[in-house]
Amino acid sequence: MTTGKINVSVENIFPLIKKFLYSDHEIFLRELISNGTDATLKLKHLTSIGEAKVEYGNPIIEVKIDKEGKKLHIIDQGLGMTADEVEKYINQVAFSGAEEFLDKYKDSAKDSGIIGHFGLGFYSAFMVAEKVEIITKSFKDEPAAHWTCDGSPEFTLEPADKTSRGTEIILHIAEDSLEFLEEYKIKELLNKYNKFMPIPIKFGTKKEKIEQKKGEEVAEEDKDKTFTEVEVDNIINNPNPAWTKQPTELSAEDYKNFYHELYPMQFEEPLFHIHLNVDYPFNLTGILYFPKLGSDLQIQKDKIQLYQNQVYVTDNVEGIVPEFLMMLKGVVDSPDIPLNVSRSGLQADAAVKKISNYITRKVADKLKSLFTENRADFEQKWNDIKIVLEYGMLSEDKFYEKAGAFVLYPTVDGKYFTLEELKENLAANQTDKDGKLVVLYAGNKEAQHSYIEIAKDKGYEVLLLDSPIISHLIQKIEGDNSNMTFVRVDSDHIDNLIKKEETTISKLSEEEQTNLKTVLEAIVPKQTYSVQLEALDSNASPFIITQPEFMRRMKEMSQSGGGGMFGMGNMPEMYNLVVNTNSELATSILNNKDKDAQESLVKQALDLAKLSQNLLKGEALTAFVKRSFEMIK
Repeated sequence: MTTGKINVSVENIFPLIKKFLYSDHEIFLRELISNGTDATLKLKHLTSIGEAKVEYGNPIIEVKIDKEGKKLHIIDQGLGMTADEVEKYINQVAFSGAEEFLDKYKDSAKDSGIIGHFGLGFYSAFMVAEKVEIITKSFKDEPAAHWTCDGSPEFTLEPADKTSRGTEIILHIAEDSLEFLEEYKIKELLNKYNKFMPIPIKFGTKKEKIEQKKGEEVAEEDKDKTFTEVEVDNIINNPNPAWTKQPTELSAEDYKNFYHELYPMQFEEPLFHIHLNVDYPFNLTGILYFPKLGSDLQIQKDKIQLYQNQVYVTDNVEGIVPEFLMMLKGVVDSPDIPLNVSRSGLQADAAVKKISNYITRKVADKLKSLFTENRADFEQKWNDIKIVLEYGMLSEDKFYEKAGAFVLYPTVDGKYFTLEELKENLAANQTDKDGKLVVLYAGNKEAQHSYIEIAKDKGYEVLLLDSPIISHLIQKIEGDNSNMTFVRVDSDHIDNLIKKEETTISKLSEEEQTNLKTVLEAIVPKQTYSVQLEALDSNASPFIITQPEFMRRMKEMSQSGGGGMFGMGNMPEMYNLVVNTNSELATSILNNKDKDAQESLVKQALDLAKLSQNLLKGEALTAFVKRSFEMIK
């Protein structure tokens, strides 16, 4: 037996490891199982190239709890180590890594994803154990070794009587970490970090029913049963998850099943999936799913998961997955994502930027093929995916360039146009006298119903654009299409929205118009309404409330962030009151010499106009109802 002292300048590194990584000390299990997996996969490689003259077999990794002895065992059947290798890898390499790590990251060591990259994976065991033992036997024909360390720089190394190949790590769990001796806790961690590890992981056993074959030897008491119960290894992981296979090997059903394997509490089916598979200039596999979203941008609890060689790392994939796709679900697995830097460094990394660009391109290509192959189905799903796509157009130029081929603009009647189709179909009817194509849209079909009907009577198409970021998007589209403008259908009278050459003559003389405006401005509240006299068709509504497109759009953009003029989000609502000078009501108001009656007429007409815009509420609504009943007594 040899004893020795680990060569470190920090007198006692273990309390430091414990202290700096304490925020997430559950990852010790992930690290130790990852080490066991590496050792097993390395052996597989060496046997396949003939360097290891041993039988690879069907190795597993086993996790065992010894609650009475306060021990946790992690056992693999991989390469194993000789005494010299233990000395080299455990006492020298890992420790120099630990020192370098602490030196460099002691201020920011909360990001536990970086541990494995510093040889610190093994030493994370000391976050939960007061003593750690390694019993290991190499695949080479050499004696087994037993290493023990009690959380001080002293260790012992002696021969062991282990005869089977591989490594067993025994953690003597510390008093403050006894939760890791609970079956439910270990099960939870295995499920979180090791659900898709490439080597089968055994945690206990389970009973399984198997069908009895005729003529089989069975115990007397089981003779009448068609099934017999046997105890089998409880393998907790799926070593061959869908994303590790080729798309040609998987059916639509396989993709759906994998979605539910990833998110067992998710009961809705995904709309469609995108299989990522690239090996140059970086390595990346994965499957992304479009879930049903709608327009309420709810925070996802089931996020995209990041793996490294089938080891779960995090569900914070910021920087790797483009921001607009964060609402998707699924898995991204890449050994090329650097985890030894803080997240801000991660985003700046060139490989990460390439990965992000690749994912953007792949998603755009998939959407285009879905649109081309089955447009009707794509249109049906549009409402569930539009918010992601619209956000993508705003935030990623590369996506915006490709989006013209599949982004849709629905009408209030359920027709769908691409931008090019809009231009083709609307040009003849909706081009104004200055040669500009005017695209009318509604934000709310119910609230803007009367305005939509007026536009449809003129033969105009009205789009239904109701997502929370639409103001930003149409601003961008207008910037790229100078002869096209979007206006909400309630932002002015229809004849002003699409100005044609013909103008209607006003029944009232200029003097009468001036008098009418004076009467109206004395009664209508100035701080909210700007009075506008228009000579409209005599059948058009006498009073129409509109909200100027520019003001409303800037206000919306301010409120939804990222644009709009400074402080406009807090501005009070301003409306135009368009009064039709050719209406009988305008003449009645002008000719009524009774001041009270005149005021009553104006207030009643204004309230009716407000009612049609859903602006009449509270006290004003109560007064209006009361006044209306008085009038029909």
